[in-house]
Amino acid sequence: MDLHTSYMGLQLKHPIVASASPLSEDVDNIKRMEDAGASAVVMFSLFEEQLRHESAAMEHFMSYGTNSFAEALSYFPAVEDYHAGPERYLDILRRASESADIPIIGSLNGITNEGWIDYAKNMEQAGARGIELNIYYIPADINISGREVEQRYIDIARHVKQAVSIPVAFKLSAYFSSVAYMAKQLDEAGVDALVLFNRFWQPDFDIEQREIVHSLDLSRSGQIRLRLLWIALLYGRIQASLGATTGVYSHVEIIKYLMAGADVVMTTSALLKNGIAYLTTLEEQLTRWMEEHEYTSVAQMKGCMSQQHVADPTAFERANYIKILENYQSSYAL
Repeated sequence: MDLHTSYMGLQLKHPIVASASPLSEDVDNIKRMEDAGASAVVMFSLFEEQLRHESAAMEHFMSYGTNSFAEALSYFPAVEDYHAGPERYLDILRRASESADIPIIGSLNGITNEGWIDYAKNMEQAGARGIELNIYYIPADINISGREVEQRYIDIARHVKQAVSIPVAFKLSAYFSSVAYMAKQLDEAGVDALVLFNRFWQPDFDIEQREIVHSLDLSRSGQIRLRLLWIALLYGRIQASLGATTGVYSHVEIIKYLMAGADVVMTTSALLKNGIAYLTTLEEQLTRWMEEHEYTSVAQMKGCMSQQHVADPTAFERANYIKILENYQSSYAL
């Protein structure tokens, strides 16, 4: 059984990757993920605000007493809100890269070019085998056009690619007016992989206290459908690798993502819910299913349900939507 796959130029023993999460804030956890069978680990994210906080704090101490700083530091989250500052992040990355045999991928999360270039280089020097860019940008300004938003993403991708020699993955949002065109633009900008899709935090309300509730729900298996659609549509049409993320709780989601065309399948929620050792279960489930269905390799399975390879390509488009509605109405009438 050949489970090997290639992801943004990295040769992995199988397609199951531990995605960015608090679990990777500890080197021992990263080693446990490797021992449990992870083919690669994406580090928890280093946030742009942390870099800006560090820069602002340095400016504060360098200009102390000049009255030029005022409340600048209050614009950033407090230092204790971060689990790891930039230097500690690089230290964890360095120690993990030295102690693990699997690829360790750094993660940068932000919205501008500020600080990213230097820290991308620092991650490379610390031993990262790749970098995942997570542009967590919600364009709430009604004066910013869609084109400006797209250009922000493309510029960041190009600048980071030019700064490092290791592969760069881009965690793409599903909220572009043309996801396929944006994927093509990033592909042409040189990114080595696209990870579909970023999950944005969505606020909830406490109606009694009239406060915004800060909570993050784990993903659900039903959320894979949007990702399946776009991976299946992009497969074979861009050079960049395709990474699938969100909703992975069993071999079923892994197989669906692979059949759509994903090169790797990333999971976090399942590990937070079931523990790191669950990685072993996922690999065993995948292997058993492939044996039962007489697949000899992941490559044989990959992309077999993409739009290019299914018998009816319109099943991914508007025609299938009409069929679904017609079938539902017929069954409802019965």
